[in-house]
Amino acid sequence: MSSLDGSAWPRYSAPGRPGVLVVPLGSTEQHGPHLPFTVDTEIAAALAGALERRRRGVVLAPAVPYGSSGEHAGFPGTLSIGRAALELLLVELVRSADAFDGVVLISGHGGNAVPLRAAVSLLRGEGRKVLAWAPSGDPRDSHAGRLETSVMLALRPEAVRTDAYEPGDRRPLARILPDLIAGGVRAVSANGVLGDPRGASAGEGERILARWTAALLTAFDAWHGEGRSGGA
Repeated sequence: MSSLDGSAWPRYSAPGRPGVLVVPLGSTEQHGPHLPFTVDTEIAAALAGALERRRRGVVLAPAVPYGSSGEHAGFPGTLSIGRAALELLLVELVRSADAFDGVVLISGHGGNAVPLRAAVSLLRGEGRKVLAWAPSGDPRDSHAGRLETSVMLALRPEAVRTDAYEPGDRRPLARILPDLIAGGVRAVSANGVLGDPRGASAGEGERILARWTAALLTAFDAWHGEGRSGGA
């Protein structure tokens, strides 16, 4: 197990590559009236930490806590660097990591998907070995609903305001996407929730984290066994 926040540069100066760098990508954005702004970052960091503990030669980088969150701008406290800045950040970050035997970018925020894909495409075109991975979920429960609330109850229960649970828009994401793109989350959900946090539990959160971790390990193993220009 290794992480940059507990190491100094000589550890990575020996001949040969020092392993795969894993970078958690999150966001700082509203998650309804009951969850903190850091949900996506905390989930990405937890999954990255699980990968580091379960696979040799994985080096954990500090999380990137800002992402492309413009769709949440209607709620105070949301901080976003936008798509262009995030894409540039990821490109330059991975370019700077050539000492490592590849880079895994684990994103906990769906709004990061477009710039993440663009960055990975460019980086692979340059011959760099990079994997982008994100957890999946129910399209009717895509933001601050039962899934994310359960996971946070498993990770950091003291940060969850269980007395402030409110259902939000529970339609499938595909149905509300045009309105969401045009007017942001505020246009479809007054409280910022896409789903319903009621019924969330730490036990369910632990099961979700276990399922996500298994999927991440499968993706990592398939990718890490491929050549330098490969990846999933």
